[in-house]
Order: sequence, then structure tokens, then C-alpha cells
Amino acid sequence: MSHHLDTPLAAQSGQLYLNDLYVFDGERGTVFVMDVNSSVTGADIKAGFHAEGRYEFKVHFNGGEMEELTYRVAFGELDGAGKQKLTVHALTAEEARDDAATGVLRAEGRTGEVVQGEHVRVWAGRIVDPFYIDLDQLATVNDAFKNGAKLDRSAWRPENAKNTFAGTTVDSIVLEMSRDEPMLPDGTQIGVWCRTMLATDAGGWRQINRAGHPMMWPIFWPTDTDFSNPANVRHPCDDLRADGAEIASTVARVVAANATAPDPQAYGWSVAREVYPDLLSYQVGTTANYGFARRNGRTMADNAPEVMFSMVLNTGITSGLGADAARQARSDTFPYIMPA
Repeated sequence: MSHHLDTPLAAQSGQLYLNDLYVFDGERGTVFVMDVNSSVTGADIKAGFHAEGRYEFKVHFNGGEMEELTYRVAFGELDGAGKQKLTVHALTAEEARDDAATGVLRAEGRTGEVVQGEHVRVWAGRIVDPFYIDLDQLATVNDAFKNGAKLDRSAWRPENAKNTFAGTTVDSIVLEMSRDEPMLPDGTQIGVWCRTMLATDAGGWRQINRAGHPMMWPIFWPTDTDFSNPANVRHPCDDLRADGAEIASTVARVVAANATAPDPQAYGWSVAREVYPDLLSYQVGTTANYGFARRNGRTMADNAPEVMFSMVLNTGITSGLGADAARQARSDTFPYIMPA
């Protein structure tokens, strides 16, 4: 759920901790991007993707509670050249929800190279992180949420904002499904989340981390530095029942303290229903934008922190940064990122 946390555990296991999820329209079709393993945790991060893990994009259709399509990416061990074998499998219908299912092999190749397959092209490797935020601003928002207090803007000024993530890197999986992918024709309404999985000693799989909307963890659970929050391991269909009241209450306290909503409880629940289930909604074939008026997919240029801060506080909050803050980390052509 959008972790960029400087903690010992993140440094040790960053290969399995998600930083960001992006969904947008590309040159040939729908693009799914998953970032993990941020260098913000320190120089001692482990190289590459976890060879005993799985990286999955989960796709729901037309508001469906359960996913009907899963793209599963897996990696081999690092070779002498610092590359890893990768495979992409597609799982549909009931198999999309079955960890034991194999699915259909769509592509195979190596990291750092453009890999072509059936209805898909993929690139995976180390990139310049396109995410941008000033963490000093996040600290002021965290203080307000932690204490249910008025937002104190005296210690941070937007005109002095700096991108804390400038110069940092992440490992990225970029998957572009072509327009002739049977399940993703233009106009289809989808909900997307991603997750990481790790093989267990018993032979099964354990969900480690998941992501949908940006900024969920930094805003709502900033002290969960050991990644023990149960949201990590549950399915999005359980979000509102399991956690809706907590989100609603947290938002209600802070909007009440800031006098930004006439009915704080009602507004808190409106936010809970907006972010839960934690899926990134997108209409296939349209221009993506994670914005104020509409949240339709997410591009790497979108100012997600600004949008999320404004939504949860029910007032316009500038981040002091624009898309140019990380322009050097993006490309207009596949794989849409800049290798590090």
C-alpha cells in the first residue's frame, strides 16, 4: 500500500514491499506498473527481485468483488551479469484467485530487456523512482492525523518544497497488454491491485504486501514500521468490513479539528467508501489521471500525495511540487521509465 519507509525491515525485505502501483494507457494498450525495493531504505538493500516470490497484478471487472484476471510475474536467481530470468503467466476466471493454479505462460525472458509475448510486452529492472513528495509535508499531515488535531503548516512552506525521492531508485515491473488482449477491450471498467507473495516451507504461498490507492500506508498507518497491519494480508473485498470504521473515525477526527466538514462522521465514511475496497479504478483505453475531480487509473506524473491529502482533509492542500519534479524519471515510450 505504497510503502517508502526507512526502516530496518524494509531494508532487509524491500524486494517484497510495494512502493507504487500505476495503471494507464500506453502505446499499445493498458500498462500496469509495480515498484518495489526503494533505495530510500539505504544502500544495503538486496539486489533484484525475490527469486522465491511472486509479483501479481489482480484485475476486477465492472465492480466485481473478486478478481477474474491475474498477471503473475516470477523471477529466477541473479546470474553473473546481474540479470534474472522472468516469466509472465495469465490466470483467468477461478484460476485468477487460486494460488495453486499455473495459468498460461505469456512471456519469458530476462530483466533489463524488452520481452515480447502473447498480447504482452514486459520490462523489469532497476529504475529512477518517478514518485515525488516532500516528506517534511507528510510529517505535518501525520501529526494532524495522529492527534486528531488542526493541521499546523507553520513548519513547512510549499515554496520551499523539495522532492525527498530525487535520486532514489526502485525495482520496477512494467507490463503492457496489447489492445487485442481479449479481456481488456477499450471501454472496460476495471479495478486493479497488486501484491507480492512468498513461498512457504509447507509448499504454499503467503501474501506479503499489497497496493491499490497511493499513500494509504503513510497517511493512515505511518507507525506500522514492522508491516504487521492485517491490511497487508487480507483481500480487498474484506476492506470496508474489517477497517472501514477505523478509517472513517480517523478522518472524522481530523476534519472536525480543522472544521472542514459540517458532518465529520458522514464525511469520514464517505472517504472510507472511496478508498475501500483498495482498488485503483480505470476505464481501459481512456486517459488516466489520479486527480481531484476523477480518479481514473494513475500515471507516473500524477501528484498522488496532493490528491490524497486534499481528500482526507477535505480541503485543498498543495504539495509545493509539480509533475516536473520527477520528469527525468519518466519516458513517453515503452517501458515509460528510466533505467537506473
